[in-house]
Amino acid sequence: MNEKIKIGEINSLKLNRVSEPGVYLIAADEEEVLLPNIYVTKTMAMGSVIDVFVYTDSEDRPVATTLKPYAKLGEIAFLEIVDSAKFGYFLDMGLPKDLLLPKNRTKKTFNIGERAIVQLQLDEKTNRLIASQKYILEKKITGLERKDEVEVMVYSKTPLGFKVIVNNLYEGMIFHNEIFENVSIGDKKRAYVKTVRSDNKLDITLQKIGEKVKDNEVYEILVQNGGKLDFTYKSDSTDIKEMFGVSKKSFKATLTKLIQEGKIILDETSIRVKS
Repeated sequence: MNEKIKIGEINSLKLNRVSEPGVYLIAADEEEVLLPNIYVTKTMAMGSVIDVFVYTDSEDRPVATTLKPYAKLGEIAFLEIVDSAKFGYFLDMGLPKDLLLPKNRTKKTFNIGERAIVQLQLDEKTNRLIASQKYILEKKITGLERKDEVEVMVYSKTPLGFKVIVNNLYEGMIFHNEIFENVSIGDKKRAYVKTVRSDNKLDITLQKIGEKVKDNEVYEILVQNGGKLDFTYKSDSTDIKEMFGVSKKSFKATLTKLIQEGKIILDETSIRVKS
């Protein structure tokens, strides 16, 4: 059970009393928040503790819901813009009330139907949940080391690679020459820490460090495509990456091993499964 009610987060609160508009939930400090009737079920018993998301309604009053939002306070999300006004944009966050992205918190202009990568923040003046493209991130990296698994959100493309937000906390970079799969703005991916830099940024890789391409994966792709593909040692690295998801160096090493094992045959223009 929560010590106090936290806007923008999942709260564990006790069902305290019934009212006409719904049920009031209470935290340990005895602060209450309304759970409207639409979310109240017959299985909810007074005195029991339930998990709810707390946000602010159209009149900036805290309100609870059993619905799960697309993101919580502090998290980075890729949300659709469903409406606009002079002062900002409204984003769908999976709740009855849309999320405001104030224009002074944006990096560009948007059209309805587009998506924006935003961080959910609390407005200091109104204490309401808003979206922002001015991300608040940790300035010092703690608790992460080389090879650690992380979750990243891809938010920008640069000449060097893709900028990512790591674990909703840190800024990182995935370099173009280390990407062997399709990557787009807004993607959420599992990744790994390659380097914790002295400037408190992270170099990130999508491949598990020290893990080589599995020979059977290349072989299975070949089987799934009729047992023959127009690939050789001389094939273009981009084509290899798109088909097999590996670098040309790894691909060539795998071909050599599969040939030595007698599993495939290589000719001047293609590789094929040995019958």
